[in-house]
Amino acid sequence: MNTLINVARYHLVDRLQYVVLPVGITFFAFGVNLAIFSLLPETPNENYSGGLFTLYVFMLVCGALSMTKSLPFGLALGVSRRSYYLGTILLVAGLSALYAVGIVVFQAIENATGGWGLGLNYFRVPWLLDGPWYLTLLTSFVFLTLMFVYGMWYGLIYRRAAVVGVVLFGAAQVLVLLGGVLLLSWTDSWPKLGTFFSTLTVGGVTGVLALLVCVAGAGGFATMRRVTV
Repeated sequence: MNTLINVARYHLVDRLQYVVLPVGITFFAFGVNLAIFSLLPETPNENYSGGLFTLYVFMLVCGALSMTKSLPFGLALGVSRRSYYLGTILLVAGLSALYAVGIVVFQAIENATGGWGLGLNYFRVPWLLDGPWYLTLLTSFVFLTLMFVYGMWYGLIYRRAAVVGVVLFGAAQVLVLLGGVLLLSWTDSWPKLGTFFSTLTVGGVTGVLALLVCVAGAGGFATMRRVTV
């Protein structure tokens, strides 16, 4: 366990990448949204900007960088691949928990101020992050973790096979999606899929995201064992 903690601390030496930039960019986008909405003469009572997704996108980038930029030196310090990977997972769990709590806190402030006095919902996402605080906390945590772990997998693919590998990896995912579309069409299952999604709750979506975290985590771990540095 101490080794995993040391790996997480190793990553946090670069606080600019993991803390300063994600938080800074999120609040920069928030400031831009505030400025825009304050200049608009009339706006609806409820305005959802979608700017919060900048944080999720940056988590994807951080995940990729944790495996492309930081991996060689980390392994040079004598850390095993397994320990490095699990230590990075420990890091993302901590960061995701921290940012999820931050989202819940700022949602509460946003609600108390009537959307910052402008009816602006920056820290809320319609339906997905717009429910009870505990569900928002859980969904945010899982979604942030998914983005980081998915980025890790992409970073490992890059370390393993460079740009060609990344392109092929992306193409393979597109082919899987196309295969799913064809299968649904051939079996006339679109109505069933529509019924499934129409009855899916936010908790159900969170469960699906958690399953994807496991898939991406397992895929990344399998790739990690074949990476050369």
